[in-house]
Order: sequence, then C-alpha cells, then structure tokens
Amino acid sequence: MNPLADEKAKKDMDLILWRHAEAEDWTEGCDDLQRSLTGRGEKQAKRMAAWLDRQLPEGTRILSSPARRCEQTVLALGRKYKLRDELKPDAGAEALLEAAGWPNGKSVVLLVGHQPALGQAVARLLGLKQDSCAVRKGAVWWLRTRERDGEVQTVMVTVQAPELL
Repeated sequence: MNPLADEKAKKDMDLILWRHAEAEDWTEGCDDLQRSLTGRGEKQAKRMAAWLDRQLPEGTRILSSPARRCEQTVLALGRKYKLRDELKPDAGAEALLEAAGWPNGKSVVLLVGHQPALGQAVARLLGLKQDSCAVRKGAVWWLRTRERDGEVQTVMVTVQAPELL
C-alpha cells in the first residue's frame, strides 16, 4: 500500500457532465420542464448510458435536473439518482458546480443537465476565453480535478458523443 498514492487519490475528483439527449422542440405555451425525448433522443440516451455503465465506478453520485428530458436520459443508465432543482434549465454554472461539490468532492459525480450551464461550466473549468462551450445533445464531458506540485488542475479525461459510440 502506497500512502502517497492514497493521499493523491483523495485529492482527485471526477465530474461528468451529461447533456440530456435530443428532446421535443419548445413551442409557445408549452411547459419547458415537461418536454420529452424524441425517438432519436431515446436511442442517444441508451447508447451513452451503455458506455457510461461500463466506465462509472460503483458509488458514483448521480444528480439530474428535474426536467422530464433529463430524467428520461438518466433513466437509461439504470442506476439510482437524485433530482436537483439546482440543475434546472435556468441554472448557471456556479449552481451546477456547487451541487457537485467541485472541486473538493470525494467521489465521482455525474450531473445530467442543460445548455448553456454545462458549457459554461466546461469553459470555466478549462479556463477557456469564451463564456461557454458547445455541448452536444446526449454528449458526456468527463473532467478531473487534481493537485500537482501544490497547484489544482482540471484535466479533460474524455468527451463522448452518442453518435460515435
């Protein structure tokens, strides 16, 4: 057993951002929280969920927006999850990161949410000059925080799109 490796592992946190799959278009007078996935969106969610299920460690905390399209997306994963109002469509990056406990959380956290907040979180964590980054419907962005030489860094682990799986 290597105590240095154990200490390093305690400082790393994985944050996985999963944008809901393709949903019905918003129309005048419709309740945005009630929009459902399209048939294509259901296929996207299933493909991404199958990939995620092979990658995620047991004990991953899974949080989802209460919007129907997000809950339908996360249901494809078949794991326990919690609905969090902090992940609603009008949430900002700060609310998402706070809900996840980033960067000091002690577990892997998967957030299922919306644009533009997911893209804003990616841009902020990676230090991009623009305010937001495009996150495709159904895609996953996997980030990790770590401390090296006394400096906290954000590392991009992977980006996956359902069309490529």
